[in-house]
Amino acid sequence: MNESLLLNGVPLRTIDPGLLRAMSYGHFTSMQVRDGLVDGLDLHFDRLDRSSREVFGRPVSADRVRTYLLTALDHAGSGDVSIRVNAFGSDDAEPNLLIRVSPPIDPGVRPLRLLAFQHERAVPHLKHTGTFDLVYYGRQAELEGYDDALFHTATGEISEASIWNICFARGTTIVFPSAPVLPGIRQLTLQRGLDAYTTTPVQLTDLGTYDAAYLTNSIDPALPVAAITTGIGTTTYDAQPPSTDVIAKAYASVPAQEI
Repeated sequence: MNESLLLNGVPLRTIDPGLLRAMSYGHFTSMQVRDGLVDGLDLHFDRLDRSSREVFGRPVSADRVRTYLLTALDHAGSGDVSIRVNAFGSDDAEPNLLIRVSPPIDPGVRPLRLLAFQHERAVPHLKHTGTFDLVYYGRQAELEGYDDALFHTATGEISEASIWNICFARGTTIVFPSAPVLPGIRQLTLQRGLDAYTTTPVQLTDLGTYDAAYLTNSIDPALPVAAITTGIGTTTYDAQPPSTDVIAKAYASVPAQEI
């Protein structure tokens, strides 16, 4: 008997049931492509290989990923796209790679209001497909009238937001939380470009000591945070040109890489 899928009672004859495994046990990386260039492309290659070795015990070569990315761009007929590469297990020598191509997404411009939740992701150093908790807490924040969720540990250390890393600024010094997080490609790219930065515990009680906060992910290189609400109150942040300029210069010093 072969596996099959039915949606609302209707058989789906063009979808391999094995693709569902990509949603339940796997990992991925997401990137914005502009004119065939990607920020931190080598970091994406490293993430896919390192994560595959840990999750599946098998590597994913950069050459293989690059070939599939070029094929995806050729299929899309454009060098300006959003791409997500999912890796999931198989009996082959390397994991399967499922690539989703969609229209490019522009960075946000409106500073976000975040609601803090005590939550720690499972194996946070992996960008794995277990994203239920991220969507759940993000939705809870929106239901409370905020833009998204921010996570902290049981001891009150800020870690990351639902789909972003977060960093803070004191003057021109950029500070990254030291709590366990997914090391985002944008965050790693930013750190490459900074002359210096600090990684330290950021406590809920410390939020008011910072001048600004920024969210980073594959879409948003430095989206300002307008406010963070915790169980002890709300901290608001105004625009802070000195740190904004430091971040912009850091990114400008790290050129995007050609696929």
